[in-house]
Amino acid sequence: MVAAASVVVAVGTVTGMMSAAGEGGGSDEARPRVTSAPRLEPLPAPSPPPSAAGSASPTTGPEKKAGPKPSASGAERRRQAVPASTRLYRHPESRVLDWVRGNPGDPRRAVIESRIAGRPAAVWFADYSPDSITARVRAVASGGAARGQVPVLVPYAIPDRDCGGHSGGGAPDLAAYDAWIDRFAAGLGGGEVVVVLEPDSIAQSDCLPAGRRADRFTSLARAGRVLKDANPRARVYFDAGHSGWHAPAKQASLLRQAGAASADSSDGVFSNVSNFHGTADEMAYDRAVLDALAGPPGLGAVIDTSRNGNGAPSDGEWCDPAGRKLGRAPSLSTGESRIDAYLWVKLPGESDGCEGEPGAFSPSYAYDLAR
Repeated sequence: MVAAASVVVAVGTVTGMMSAAGEGGGSDEARPRVTSAPRLEPLPAPSPPPSAAGSASPTTGPEKKAGPKPSASGAERRRQAVPASTRLYRHPESRVLDWVRGNPGDPRRAVIESRIAGRPAAVWFADYSPDSITARVRAVASGGAARGQVPVLVPYAIPDRDCGGHSGGGAPDLAAYDAWIDRFAAGLGGGEVVVVLEPDSIAQSDCLPAGRRADRFTSLARAGRVLKDANPRARVYFDAGHSGWHAPAKQASLLRQAGAASADSSDGVFSNVSNFHGTADEMAYDRAVLDALAGPPGLGAVIDTSRNGNGAPSDGEWCDPAGRKLGRAPSLSTGESRIDAYLWVKLPGESDGCEGEPGAFSPSYAYDLAR
């Protein structure tokens, strides 16, 4: 469930059950909290980018001495064109950056600036705004491309999102959503981008009647194809909820219906958006989902590690739970099989709706997470 957050053309996050980073859970599957005072510990540094000599070049398979090279599918060629990278883009606009700039004398500023504001985070597009969406997406995508960095974009406008909860809203209907996605895709440009497609849209879809759920899945599959056709270097990931929600087999079945097993629309799955489950649990869960999904080779997973440093609260609390801590630093280099990235999808410090309005920045909550 996503907490209806605010939509900032930049690092805006959605908050609510899902929060700007999407909290990724429903009912008790949501996020637990803990109330222990976090210690001041250094965050792990992102891995350095591989050198040109040390990075592996993608291949299309062995060539025979005589005869043409075997041809790959269009989706496979697109995947091969995506270079390995550890460079994630930090958009220069966000609520946390606004707070840092506006509060130079606050004693919490140095910790929040270095441990949160200085890290790359996802940019959410959570308002239904057809007339401006292309330009806003283009601004973020081109900003990353100009720096040779990879932006993480979160389209979050599916109709009936969050089942009408904290993050309710979105496009008025699926026809309007399809047109909005077309305009979103038109802004992606040709640089490398990561798209976290509609948090909670699949894991939380049980709230919809069967017919409307099937229609939603058709639109999501279409969205993946449109995004990848618009930018062959886009990596598109579909909603897998989190390790405290559906069993892997059930989640894989839902994902398959939404097109996540097709290389033409999907690069894999994302999990733990706006939630707190530990990274090890998410890795095991994501691999089980991918095994059950039985998609083409190369599908992977990305994990939201923005607030999971202490794991999920034992009481199942998901709304701004106390005692949480920042998780692993964002990186596109995990060293883990089938785990493509650790991302900060939910911007730490933006409320799920309990520390403040969904999406509002809470310096006290941010400081507690970071110290």
